[in-house]
Amino acid sequence: MKFDLIKTDTCSKARIGILETDHGQIETPIFMPVASKGYVKSVPNHELYKISKIVLGNTYHLHFQPGIEVLRQAGGIHSFLNWKGSILTDSGGFQIFSMKKLNKNTENGVVFKSILDGSFHFFDPEKSMQIQRIIGGDIIMAFDDCTPFPCSYQEAEKSLKKTHRWLKRCYYYLRNNPEIYNYKQSFFPIIQGSIYTDLRKYSVEYISLLKAEGYAIGGLSLGEEKEQTHSVINLLTDLLPKEKPRYLMGLGYPVDILEGIALGIDMFDCVIPTRNGRHGMLFTWKGIMNIKNKKWEKDYSCLDEFGNSYVDQLYSKSYVRHLFLSKDNLAKEIASIHNLSFYFHLIQEAKIHILHNKFFSWKKSIIPLLQERL
Repeated sequence: MKFDLIKTDTCSKARIGILETDHGQIETPIFMPVASKGYVKSVPNHELYKISKIVLGNTYHLHFQPGIEVLRQAGGIHSFLNWKGSILTDSGGFQIFSMKKLNKNTENGVVFKSILDGSFHFFDPEKSMQIQRIIGGDIIMAFDDCTPFPCSYQEAEKSLKKTHRWLKRCYYYLRNNPEIYNYKQSFFPIIQGSIYTDLRKYSVEYISLLKAEGYAIGGLSLGEEKEQTHSVINLLTDLLPKEKPRYLMGLGYPVDILEGIALGIDMFDCVIPTRNGRHGMLFTWKGIMNIKNKKWEKDYSCLDEFGNSYVDQLYSKSYVRHLFLSKDNLAKEIASIHNLSFYFHLIQEAKIHILHNKFFSWKKSIIPLLQERL
């Protein structure tokens, strides 16, 4: 993997770069649609590829469906999906953490119940790396111990030390078990430490010794105040190498994306644009719209007059509302494509303002509009 830093805004840490994997170039900042099981819900791949050249797959979910042997025999996830772009796979650690009532977390790994049939399974760092080798993502993530929020300093410290021990095991497995397909996989360790400044600093110092090709920030957006989130991100982007990409995991709303860009983040992912879209919440340049509300019943104007997706001009608010109330699957598809297109349009506009050193003032002016409830 190659990363070239192209431009940094003069009034913030916002930056533009080029990330290159063996499956193509990606201009950063970038938002990665979440394709947990190898597909983005309600969005066909031919539509998705018009929007993004990288998606995120999930080790936990792909392990169960379609299953590792299916992916192995297909020649990896790119062949299975017929996806020409890049793919990042997370390690499954967060999914196991989020179902902690069904898990037993030990030093060696985690025993957990399948959400499909209740059968017991075991993930450890080596298993996660083995599965990610077979899946074949271009970028693969370390298996970490995700700290809940709130948690005590002692709990966060104990969890962080386990994350670092597991990181060593991930690294050794990958070093001794090379790629099984004819392209390179890049490995990102994950910084943990909850909201505790010294733990976050220690985590950065520790993982920097590995000289990885990129770094991820985990353990945020779990219930802490926005100011705490931004403070941690600001600290870490000051400490992380400027020549390596920074990936903020699981955040969030359009405003969160802009704040992350301002603090020097290059890569984002979240289910919000598609999940919220499937429930009728649309993000637009005028604010947030619940398309199922009665106020749109006789509004025949286009979905988003400032949007850059074909669905924005092709369908009216009234019609899309009708589709939702009729419970037609086309409603979910239109809304999901609209929201993903909006995210990418937003980031494209951010890049233009970074190039002209106007990102900070533009962000300040656009955020109140994005938060407006229509």
